[in-house]
Order: sequence, then C-alpha cells, then structure tokens
Amino acid sequence: MKPTKMIAMLAVGGLLALAPALLAADTNTPPAGGPPGGGMRGRMMGPTIEQLTTNLNLTADQIPKVQAVLDDQRKKITDLDSSLSPEDRRTQMRAIRADMMAQMKGILTDDQFAKFQKMRPGNRRPAGGGNGTPPAGAPPAGAPPQT
Repeated sequence: MKPTKMIAMLAVGGLLALAPALLAADTNTPPAGGPPGGGMRGRMMGPTIEQLTTNLNLTADQIPKVQAVLDDQRKKITDLDSSLSPEDRRTQMRAIRADMMAQMKGILTDDQFAKFQKMRPGNRRPAGGGNGTPPAGAPPAGAPPQT
C-alpha cells in the first residue's frame, strides 16, 4: 500500500474514532428555555435579588420587600400586550419602571437608592457619550459595512 493512501486511511479512521466526541452535547450552554429571566429579556429587566443584596447591602427585612417589587415588575412586563405598537409598549414600560422606582425608594435608604439608580439598565450611557454621536473610530451612521 502506498504511504499516501495509508496516511489518508489513518486520518479517516481517526476522524471516525473521534466522531462521538465531536457530536457530544455542549455542556456550557443552558438547557432549552434557559434559566428564568435569561437571555436579552432578563438583562433588560435589571439586576437580580442576589446582585442587589450584595451591591446594596440589603438587610434581612429589605430582601423580601425588594423581591416582591422585582417579581411584580417582571410580571407586569411579561403581561404587556404584544399587539401594542412599539411606542405604546415603551410608554407602558416607562410607567412600570416609574412605579417600581417609587416603590424601591420607599424600601431603600437614600444611599442604597442612589446606588440602585446607577445599576438600572436604562441609566447606562451608550458608547460615544450618549449625545447621538458614534464612538471615536466608528464608521458614520449609514456607512456600508466594511469587510
């Protein structure tokens, strides 16, 4: 048998031997459906109770109250009518967030509330300073993608 055929056969045999390992399930991905509040929707709703407890040093008395407010907000957002126009959805989302912020202000100390406001997703500035200009080095808006 020629050496090139032998090498080719060994390569094919090696691939066949490794096929089960190559087809094995990826254990780093969450199961179908993901964790509750996962994906983009979870990130859009803000920090978790664990993050708040750690970052705001919540007391044992505050934790269940904050959890109830977060659960109520998530339920209201989930229950929003999907047939609404984008503008109506934004208006209702703002109202839900304003209600949640008012409730949180009554639960948290002034210092905790100030930290909480900085943690909220809506309070983050977009790259580029938040004045509508793209970040330095970015192509102008409407420019064709570079390849």
